Amino acid sequence: MKLHTFIFLFIYTSVTCAQSVAILKYNGGGDWYSNPTALANLVKFCNDNIDTNIKENIKTVDVGSIDIFQYPFLHMTGHGNVFFSDDDSENLRKYLISGGFLHIDDNYGMVPYVTKELKKVFPNKELIEIPKTHPIFKTAYDFPNGLPKIHEHDGKAPKAMGVFHKSRLILLFTFESDLGDGWEDQEVHNDTEDVRQKALKMGANIMKYVFVN
Repeated sequence: MKLHTFIFLFIYTSVTCAQSVAILKYNGGGDWYSNPTALANLVKFCNDNIDTNIKENIKTVDVGSIDIFQYPFLHMTGHGNVFFSDDDSENLRKYLISGGFLHIDDNYGMVPYVTKELKKVFPNKELIEIPKTHPIFKTAYDFPNGLPKIHEHDGKAPKAMGVFHKSRLILLFTFESDLGDGWEDQEVHNDTEDVRQKALKMGANIMKYVFVN
């Protein structure tokens, strides 16, 4: 069996038979493990509110491991440095163009590192701003103004950037928003329920875009 066929079948099986998500572990010293309650809370919210059937046992997977192909959705976060080796970059590129999806949520401070490392993954693709009319802003809940602002850092507007492959959004990079902080247990950041709902609903849109569309 050719490698690309194997990868496609691996992801196809994951998407259709075992809806699972994972946290992406990367090198470089950045705190990939930040927001430890976030993804589990988002999955529970989705299962309870938009009829997904995603496993609530969240795993961690290394960016360079073939295990990433078991998960149609990967979530990556942190505050600082990110480094992808050549092997990491090739593995992630194959995963994404074969049907996988990566959401990178900047917990503040990742932007210069992520943009640099993504050039290794996709030398011939650019991060582009996702228009407010894109389906990801209305799959389950309507966000006519685009990405919501969850945490204030330096007064800048929230941005949703993406990488597309054959018209499909394969990578979403959210920053100046901090969605993951809004997904965490309420007592972690003491966000109001309104703020948490905005974060969770936008997260649900992302999940529905990946698992249903």
